Amino acid sequence: MAPLEELRALCTALPEVTERLSHGEPTWFVRGRTTFVMYAARHHDDRLAFWCAAPPDVQEELVSTEPDRFFRPPYVGHRGWLGVRLDVEVDWAEVDHIVREAYRQVAPPSLAALLDG
Repeated sequence: MAPLEELRALCTALPEVTERLSHGEPTWFVRGRTTFVMYAARHHDDRLAFWCAAPPDVQEELVSTEPDRFFRPPYVGHRGWLGVRLDVEVDWAEVDHIVREAYRQVAPPSLAALLDG
């Protein structure tokens, strides 16, 4: 499956997630309002990636330890968002975890609790 399709499947499997274009790229929202993941098909550079909300300090840790896979994205990086490359070898189980954590950062507590089963 192509990276966009893999990412789409992970995002849309979460409760009350919708997808629409934002700035010309597929973007996923919780309850149609709050963005938690944005696809970036070489949107501002030569990387195929996605940008997502991240828990505090995660961006700094991942970018410093694995700069070939993670980066500080433009526009939203100053808010702690994480850039995740999709044009390198991708661990989709790890991406699933990252997407779920992004969702938890912006979803109302009642929706985030649904992830805990």
